[in-house]
Amino acid sequence: MSSELLATLMKAIPWLGILGLLMAVATFFQIRKKPAGNELMQKIADKIHHGAFVFLKREYQIIAIFIVILFVVLAFALGINTAYAFLAGAVCSMAAGLLGMEAATKSSVRACQGAKDGGISQALSIAFRGGSVMGISVAALGVVGLGFYFLFTRDPKIINGFAMGASSIALFARVGGGVYTKSADVGADLVGKIEAGIPEDDPRNPGVIADLVGDNVGDTAGMGADLFESYVGSVVAAMAIGATMTGVEIVRWMSLPIVLIGIGLIASIIGILSISALKRVGPQSALRYSTYISGLFFIVGAYFAITRILGVMNPFWAILSGIVAGLLIGAESEYFTSGPPVRTVARSSETGPATTIITGLAVGFESAILPVITLVIAMYISFRFGGGLYGIALSAVGMLSTIGIVMSTDSYGPIADNAGGIAEMSKAGPEIRKITDKLDSIGNTTAAIGKGFAIGSAALTALALFSAYQRTVGLDSINLSSPTTVIGLFLGSMMPFLMAALTIKGVGRAANRMVLEIRRQFKEIVGLMEGNAEPDTTRCVDIVTKAALKEMLLPGILAIAIPLVIGFFLGAEALGGFLAGATSTGVLMGIFMSNAGGTWDNSKKWIEEGNLGGKGTPVHAAAIVGDTVGDPLKDTSGPSMNILIKLMAVVALVFAPLLM
Repeated sequence: MSSELLATLMKAIPWLGILGLLMAVATFFQIRKKPAGNELMQKIADKIHHGAFVFLKREYQIIAIFIVILFVVLAFALGINTAYAFLAGAVCSMAAGLLGMEAATKSSVRACQGAKDGGISQALSIAFRGGSVMGISVAALGVVGLGFYFLFTRDPKIINGFAMGASSIALFARVGGGVYTKSADVGADLVGKIEAGIPEDDPRNPGVIADLVGDNVGDTAGMGADLFESYVGSVVAAMAIGATMTGVEIVRWMSLPIVLIGIGLIASIIGILSISALKRVGPQSALRYSTYISGLFFIVGAYFAITRILGVMNPFWAILSGIVAGLLIGAESEYFTSGPPVRTVARSSETGPATTIITGLAVGFESAILPVITLVIAMYISFRFGGGLYGIALSAVGMLSTIGIVMSTDSYGPIADNAGGIAEMSKAGPEIRKITDKLDSIGNTTAAIGKGFAIGSAALTALALFSAYQRTVGLDSINLSSPTTVIGLFLGSMMPFLMAALTIKGVGRAANRMVLEIRRQFKEIVGLMEGNAEPDTTRCVDIVTKAALKEMLLPGILAIAIPLVIGFFLGAEALGGFLAGATSTGVLMGIFMSNAGGTWDNSKKWIEEGNLGGKGTPVHAAAIVGDTVGDPLKDTSGPSMNILIKLMAVVALVFAPLLM
């Protein structure tokens, strides 16, 4: 490919991202035209929508203060252009959360009505298209932001700021949303299911609306920010390493990752459109095959892009290793959270909650083995055959390039979950609840795959960012016989434990307030248990919103401040050891917690399907305890590991010029 043709292509790619955004907006308005059900269903949906945006508004107000402070620091320390790049990354991340949340809260009630009008096929179509708004938005905003910044400047020090903006928002969104969703879930389940003995999503339960809101703020906005951060971080790392490469023009090494995500956006859109034909083969198969279709189109496009732009074949093997690793890690997560281990944990509930916890922990630890082996094989292949450190960065780009379809299948989950809640609260009938439960069960599987994908991509992205940091500060190696480096290594290994402690305790404190409030309402509101009075759902939403926003501050501040303290006081090599320790421990902790929680959740659902005695039995009660313990692990602490290791790596990369 000639230099002139490459320059023309690079000018076109940001506009491809804008077309993607227009498609996301058009999809949203198509969903809005679908029937929204009866008056009661719309009333419930409005409460969920209102609660979600109350939380998002307050969260963004707090984050805005943080953004202003960091903008000023970056402007003085590294220059105004880096500060503007940071601001652009933050705004893109927040915009993706807003678009995804609006689509999710409007789609769930229409998916419920779709189940009434057209059965599981129509409900699946609406829920998936609702999720695709988030998926396409995340992919398109990354293409737009990075594409335009590449046209503006090819200075990695400036573009790195874009990744830091995305990372900063992601940690607050993930931790805040995670604390919200799990404290609401735990409170509603402990008092409603166990103490009051009423069904899940029962309209008498004051915590149900807060629980349904939590599905959106945690699993839609939170996951979207998480994967957007990985997506942007992988491209920025590849560009930063590409700026140091030789053999062909530097601009070609730096252009390739942006071209690849442009191809990935097109491939994702093709996969999303294919769901209309695939839904005839069954919901779970349709979601899986649409992902495979996107991957296949991307592989073909990546081959032509690499051979035309670089004129060599080697980087293609790095891309391929990343894609295969992503698929394998998703399949491994699916096995442990939906396969035989689920029934093993469920059967352990026959002897009480203690054995449920013990078996679930063992399965969680076991589940970390295969993904780590998969990751190290991908790292070896991408380094050995894909062009060294640049190959590792490209493997992360390869894994994340079809983020549009991955995020669509993941965002489908909370929409299906909310549709089930609306069906229960509006008394739609057992036949409708059966359809939504089926879709929700598939959503739990796609969520587990998404979490596995997220931690796998986080590992490769963090390693790529670390490699870019190493190149920037001129570290050829890290000396483990140096006391300061070993100190950094141990402090880095400690960080995931600190993050886990803060987030789990945060969920515990917030859930405690929810439990006390729900108990109070059951006790004081006359006629509530009989169904003759309405619960004060607004009060529950307010309690959990304030608690979640309070709990998200300290983890976010520490994740940014501690790497800087290590770097400026102990040196660049000690910070390298710090990042290595945090990445290795964080990946293992993230996989363990996410899979253990998912296994406990699905073992409870397997019992609720009528196995081992079904609902209302001591076995079911033991499984609920396991699920409650697993909730903060799989939806708060586990996912926060992804962002922690990436945020600390990108902070180190952005401030690397000062550490030199």
